[in-house]
Amino acid sequence: MVARPAAVPRPHDARGTAAGGQPDDTLNSPPAVPVGLAREDLPFSSPVPTADGPPLDLSEFVFSELAAEFQIETESDPIDAEAEEAAMLFANGQDDVVRALLENSTRVHRSGAGERLWLMLFDLFRMTGKKVPFETLAVDYAQSFEKSPPIWRNAAAPVAAQAKVLGTVLFKGDLTGDNDAGFEILQSALKKSPQLRLDLSKVRQLDAAGCERLLAMLQQARRSKGEIDLLGRDQLATLLDRRIAPALPENRACWLLKLELCQLRGQFELFEEMAIDYAVNFEISPPSWEFDRVQEAEPSPLILAAADHLLAEAYVIKGEVKGTRFGDLAAYAAANDPVLIDCSTVTRMDFLSAGALLNVLTTVKRTGRQIIVRHPNHLLAELFRVVGLRAVADVDLARN
Repeated sequence: MVARPAAVPRPHDARGTAAGGQPDDTLNSPPAVPVGLAREDLPFSSPVPTADGPPLDLSEFVFSELAAEFQIETESDPIDAEAEEAAMLFANGQDDVVRALLENSTRVHRSGAGERLWLMLFDLFRMTGKKVPFETLAVDYAQSFEKSPPIWRNAAAPVAAQAKVLGTVLFKGDLTGDNDAGFEILQSALKKSPQLRLDLSKVRQLDAAGCERLLAMLQQARRSKGEIDLLGRDQLATLLDRRIAPALPENRACWLLKLELCQLRGQFELFEEMAIDYAVNFEISPPSWEFDRVQEAEPSPLILAAADHLLAEAYVIKGEVKGTRFGDLAAYAAANDPVLIDCSTVTRMDFLSAGALLNVLTTVKRTGRQIIVRHPNHLLAELFRVVGLRAVADVDLARN
């Protein structure tokens, strides 16, 4: 008889059961269920499956533009996990599920880092018009965190306020007639929008020729039914006073610019005194006072990362953002540093759009520009954290 080969133990099969043996309990036991979204449920791997709404369409989305230094944030903290899950569900339009999740979270996390979940719930109530539960939550918030809660405002209210968006230009160099670069920047910004804020706080010298060029641009803006709001008015007035002598008929453009400042600041009595001196000095009629041209109190000068660069109108994103590629953002970013993305009127953004925004801004970041995403609501800010946008941009959260 032919000898049979020696028997060898059979390997465990795929179910973890050895042939002829008992099931391996350690392999058969179900894995522990993680808090919030498991890694395989995150949208980077697959759409979020839910029974309450359609899955996200991510068929065209890739992170191909994401550099190695800008990696997706992955944390296992329970608060982070709950915030991520709520942000993704909200992006997918599942408001009722988000509310249930966040209401449970606020019952569990009543101090410290859990506050961000409360703020997400406040914003959910705002954007869905739930004022009564918002006010109830506000009372509970004040007791739990011992500070004032957020204030109710209608979600649509900021849209009207953003209808007139003012760009801001930091004047480059001194206000002198030979400063072609500074005036070219202003002229370029004026072509984009007749509504501008011109920050003159960095100007240290001026002359009559520079004042004349500025006055011409102020008049040009008014002819275009616009206005240039001057910042740094006190600094400018001090420089003008050094060029104005009541008994000398010289530096006429400096006089006219000082009269313009008095007009904008509502200084009627000073305007009248200067108008009389102007008429005596130059033997011509002074400008007339216009009550409707008095401007509001001067806003604070803009602090820029690169002080000599132009900051034109912010790139404004509004309302419900779905399937947006932001094709015009690269052109805006090429002309501005820092790159200012205004999200104050965004109510919701889907995951595909957030990913597209990340891809564009990652490319912009490689050019060395500073990127500021301004005033997203807390649900949107958490979505930005999920996709990794905080690695390429500074996110300035909406204030209470």
